[in-house]
Amino acid sequence: MTDTTRVASILSDAKRVLVIGCSGGGKTTLARRLSEHCDLPFVSMDREFFWLPGWTSRAREEQRNLIAAKVAEARWVMDGTNPSTFDLRLPRADVVLWVRMPRLLCLIGVTRRWLKWRGAARPEMAEGCPERVSWEFVRYIWTFERKSVPRIEEGLQEHGPGVPVLQIRSRAQMRALLELLAARA
Repeated sequence: MTDTTRVASILSDAKRVLVIGCSGGGKTTLARRLSEHCDLPFVSMDREFFWLPGWTSRAREEQRNLIAAKVAEARWVMDGTNPSTFDLRLPRADVVLWVRMPRLLCLIGVTRRWLKWRGAARPEMAEGCPERVSWEFVRYIWTFERKSVPRIEEGLQEHGPGVPVLQIRSRAQMRALLELLAARA
């Protein structure tokens, strides 16, 4: 049984799925499709917890309270990485899908997203937060593997050592997973 087949099998029974990864890699697209295939509510961390209109960050304590209430719910697919909240999210997750695409693919994804949504807030973003790209954001993507991955790996081990994790490293692997889920529906 391949990892993809194993995770498709786990997803068939999963009630709480965490989708993490670098911006632009396709995690939101995957999370939305999983939400549809598995008939689970879609949760965007950016929209529901982190951002207020005008790209104002919600207070950290309020973020954590909102996340704690949401993960206590019985069913969800949650789109968002933020390892600082793994202590709340991982103990409740049935499975983690880690979208781990090459950084150039992530940069292309962010550029396409910006071209499509510039001047407007995309559906998974809070109202009043129009799509934008900055050099700081590009640098975040470029250094994601070196700077963010160690924190993610540490958080996965510390807060979810028994939670299955599938790393999705290509669009083909993502399509294969979605096709397996569609076939099981």
